[in-house]
Amino acid sequence: MNWITHPVTLVGTQVLLQPLEVMHIEKLIHLAKDKRIWQHYAIDGSDTNKLKSSLETALIEREKGKQYPFVIILKNDNKIIGSTRFLDIQAEQKKLEIGWTWLHPDYWGTKVNLECKLLLLTFCFEELKAKRVQLKTDENNIRSRKAIEKIGGLFEGILRNDMIRDNGTSRNSAYYSIIESEWETTSSNLSKLVNQKMS
Repeated sequence: MNWITHPVTLVGTQVLLQPLEVMHIEKLIHLAKDKRIWQHYAIDGSDTNKLKSSLETALIEREKGKQYPFVIILKNDNKIIGSTRFLDIQAEQKKLEIGWTWLHPDYWGTKVNLECKLLLLTFCFEELKAKRVQLKTDENNIRSRKAIEKIGGLFEGILRNDMIRDNGTSRNSAYYSIIESEWETTSSNLSKLVNQKMS
């Protein structure tokens, strides 16, 4: 039995995280055409076939209980603005990863990512009772690393040659985590950040 019982919808003040479905794929493909989004990813999601394959794989992995993909919707406009997912779901170890988070550049630097992470982390620690939530990014993706640190992710180190990009080059990844004993403090700090940015 899967750790995450489908469907899961997470509702925030500004954003809504809905389960990814086939009907969302064309809209995400259109959104993902800006190559700036994919500079530090292992795949170039601006390529229609590559992104479509990744999204379809995520749906298959959801059935197996290994991933759980969402679309990010701006509530006021009922507009899809990006995607995120749970990865490497290990129910027996009570741990999982938050990743594959991407937004259209129009929403970079806004409160959207902070609120998404608050919704996802709250679900992990308060619904799933997770022991560990992992986040990782390209070691050279300074914007992403600062964002992870801002939400309370503790830097654990660099894994060298951690991933092979679709162009054949190797990527070193910076790994971060939040663990169960840190959640109360992290939740309080992250909630304050979200509310400050919304004021």
